Amino acid sequence: MSDKYWPVQDAKARFSEFLDTCMREGPQVVTRRGQEAAVLVPIEDWKRLQQSARPSLKALLLADAARDDLVVPPRGQRRRRPVPVL
Repeated sequence: MSDKYWPVQDAKARFSEFLDTCMREGPQVVTRRGQEAAVLVPIEDWKRLQQSARPSLKALLLADAARDDLVVPPRGQRRRRPVPVL
């Protein structure tokens, strides 16, 4: 077993050690049948990644580029209510 790679059966059987190693040395990779499957990261790293992954409302409003990736659902086919004449 490499320093940062844990087969899933070892990660399950020795979870406390797995968690302690993560807290002490940083992210640890879990492998399944030799393929990378998941990563255990310290909570501070996770929070930092989450914050950097999505912009704040302020950043969105001040951005130069328009947000054209928003999906607008199509209008329904229902008839509109009649508008009373005043």
